Amino acid sequence: MKTVAVMITSSPLSNLTATSIALVKQMLMDDNIKLIGVFFYQDGVLNASASLSIPADEYQSVKQWQSIHCDYHLPLHLCITAAEKRGLSDDWQDTSNILPEFTVSGLGEFVSLYNSADQLIQL
Repeated sequence: MKTVAVMITSSPLSNLTATSIALVKQMLMDDNIKLIGVFFYQDGVLNASASLSIPADEYQSVKQWQSIHCDYHLPLHLCITAAEKRGLSDDWQDTSNILPEFTVSGLGEFVSLYNSADQLIQL
């Protein structure tokens, strides 16, 4: 069985994010692949924003990530440095604007995922 980690660097409004979600779902259904986690970096951290409002007639990427986490218990790691640069914080005036499905992490967690995986896919 191949072990895979994924890094998401695209914003939730990008078509690449929709492709990433489809790929992650496909890997989760494949018995020959063990997906060990998703790491959100650069503009990808915006996928964890509790304050993002995507119009109802557009692809709901944030809700898709939440559903993946709930359905598969897939770890969703959020680079806190990249998040803070984009206005996200887990302690912003005692109120987090990061969705609870995402685990606040650092690049150390990314290194751990990378070292544990046979393959890293960056989207």
